[in-house]
Amino acid sequence: MVEFAYGPVEVLLLTFDGDRPGPALSGALRDLIEEKTITLLDLIFVSRNLDGDLRTIEVDDLPDKAQLPDLDLRELGLAGLDDVEELAVRLEPGASAAILVVELTWARHFASVLAASGGSVLYQERIPAPVVNAVLEAAR
Repeated sequence: MVEFAYGPVEVLLLTFDGDRPGPALSGALRDLIEEKTITLLDLIFVSRNLDGDLRTIEVDDLPDKAQLPDLDLRELGLAGLDDVEELAVRLEPGASAAILVVELTWARHFASVLAASGGSVLYQERIPAPVVNAVLEAAR
């Protein structure tokens, strides 16, 4: 059986208050990485000014790495300019966001075994946590 170098990958567009994520969000991301739940492959910050102009900042271009020191970004540049522009369409004027490309490290071995057995993922859908929690709360 061939072990995959990477498991499934997700691209996330995360908005937050202000022009950068706070230390709590940075810490939570670092925890996921240290627990080997995810591997951070690429990270790009984007903002849209009130006139609608888009600004893109790569992590390497940040003087203080936006409070994210010692991140081992495995595949810088994986999210290309086209990807960034496509995602940033969702960003409102005056808002900031981070584009994260993350490997679901926890699923790497499972994906290898699934492929070796001739299987594949036929369908996948992610339901955002606020939706899940709201539905479950309403059902109580």
